[in-house]
Amino acid sequence: METNETLKTIKQRRSIRNFKEQQIKNEDLYKILEAGSYAPYAWDQSWHFTVVQNREMLDRLNNAAKDAARQMDDDYFKKLGNDEQYDCLYGAPTLIIVSGDKQAGIQLDADCAAATQNMLLAAESLGLGSCWILWVLMAFHSSEAAQLLKDLKIPDGYRPYDTAVFGYRKGPVVTAQERKTDLITFIR
Repeated sequence: METNETLKTIKQRRSIRNFKEQQIKNEDLYKILEAGSYAPYAWDQSWHFTVVQNREMLDRLNNAAKDAARQMDDDYFKKLGNDEQYDCLYGAPTLIIVSGDKQAGIQLDADCAAATQNMLLAAESLGLGSCWILWVLMAFHSSEAAQLLKDLKIPDGYRPYDTAVFGYRKGPVVTAQERKTDLITFIR
């Protein structure tokens, strides 16, 4: 089936969980951030993007998320929280935290998700790997949450809604699985 570049990018984007240590180029990072800023929104672009490329801070976020997971009642989360080898950021050199203004009102979670999706697609179009990482959000429910918000310079009144990692893929590109065909109902 013939397709355009946008549809091709959407179909070939995969969640990457194995990254090279090499940092992404600044010009690519700015293109990714710009794509996020052009996402649709319901309320006045009430998001804020925090770019984390400092390995110490990335490790700190990973450890705080694992600490929060160890406090949960779920055995799966506890097991991962206790796994010293587990890195919820998959070794990616760049993390982008998408925070939303809690006073913005309607659909803030959707606004932040749309910005995140735009960034993931932009990364794919630039030949970069990416992965939407919800696990790291647990760091903001850990005992270190308040200090993390401060150290990450998340604006007052904003809450992290989404996070994604970016970097160069380590390993082969995986082809997308066929999609389910029974997910659409037409009412005409």
